[in-house]
Amino acid sequence: MGLFDASPLAAATTSSTAPLAERMRPRTLAEFTGQEHLLAPGKPLRVEIESDDATSMVFWGPPGVGKTTLAKIIAHVTQASFIEFSAVMSGIKEIKQVMVEAEKAAGFGSRTILFIDEIHRFNKAQQDAFLPYVERGTIRLIGATTENPSFEINAALLSRCRVYTLLALTQDQILGLLRNALADEARGLGALHLTADDAALNMIASYASGDARYSYNALEVAARLTVDRNQTVITEEISGSALQQRVLLYDKKGEQHYDVISALHKSVRNSDADASLYWLGRMFAAGEDPMYIARRVVRMAVEDIGLAAPEALNLCLSARDAMHFLGPPEGDLALAQAVVYLALAPKSNAVYTAYGAVQGDIAATVAEPVPLHLRNAPTKLMKELDYGKGYQYAHDVEGRVADMECLPPSLAKRRYYHPTDQGREKLLAQRMDEIAHIRSSKKSSKS
Repeated sequence: MGLFDASPLAAATTSSTAPLAERMRPRTLAEFTGQEHLLAPGKPLRVEIESDDATSMVFWGPPGVGKTTLAKIIAHVTQASFIEFSAVMSGIKEIKQVMVEAEKAAGFGSRTILFIDEIHRFNKAQQDAFLPYVERGTIRLIGATTENPSFEINAALLSRCRVYTLLALTQDQILGLLRNALADEARGLGALHLTADDAALNMIASYASGDARYSYNALEVAARLTVDRNQTVITEEISGSALQQRVLLYDKKGEQHYDVISALHKSVRNSDADASLYWLGRMFAAGEDPMYIARRVVRMAVEDIGLAAPEALNLCLSARDAMHFLGPPEGDLALAQAVVYLALAPKSNAVYTAYGAVQGDIAATVAEPVPLHLRNAPTKLMKELDYGKGYQYAHDVEGRVADMECLPPSLAKRRYYHPTDQGREKLLAQRMDEIAHIRSSKKSSKS
């Protein structure tokens, strides 16, 4: 679309050949569904649109929630020229050409909204190309992304934009859109005079996972199948044929990847076996690398179970080997077994915490020499320098515990490991108390 073309909404095709999702695209804020936290009266984005604020912005949210539609509505309401770019298809040459045209248009008092779909796919140089024009107000940039802007958009560009987080639509909101599409004779499927079972629409709304575009596409296929069968009712069976497979919002390198593994880890930590199995299943269903899951499961064993159930580490390593040997889907059960065990096992992060404290002391204190009594003395010179002097061989002393400090002088008597009373670690706590008592007794006998 050129700089001086008509409004993007007015020019949008509504012919019967356009996809249903495009025909049903909202044209005004009144038609828009969802995002009440941003668009309800008095909410931030609503105020920005109605006040004709020219600030650039980034819409962050999952697919099919209205990012592109909102950009077009803003252009329509503010009477701005609208240029749409896809970061997948456009390069720096096209960007610079559009920037020159926008600057010329600004000289004639024309305002330009530049909409960049999937802006996270632009590299640093491409994103930097927008900066001077955004700063001068030559363009109003609206970017859309499914990825976390904090990680994917340059800090300099991000600081000049407001970030609005869009949420997936609820199942009830999707149902409302589907019913409107069935009834709308001008833009929807109303001319076909079809009805739909509640179960059929609920199935589509559930499988869409909050994606309006996906739900429209599924409804359009279901309607076509119904007409082809000379029927007038979209049934649950027809919806199932149209859907084929549930949409799982998941990007193996993006936000969902980290959100779902975080949910799995925290469910295990909270001893919730059912939730742990669910999030594990979500990762498998979305095509996550099973060996990545296996590595994270092993991490859970050492970070959250620790010495409360030391056998957990061996079990998780065995599950990893079983997955490597069998592959999916059979190997999935090995990781499922490990996840359930971890969830139900006694928990301790005592070693994890202790090691963190050790790392803190190493970073914050002087790297003192190893005490002489702990050094080996393989040569005569080393013995003359007192290497090994005062060392007590634990197997030769009563209780197999020597009254000997093994930390550097500045850290003497520092305690890092504090075992819990969970599982096997309770026995380790008792053993530590026993060792402390032996040492104390030997000190008392010396004095």
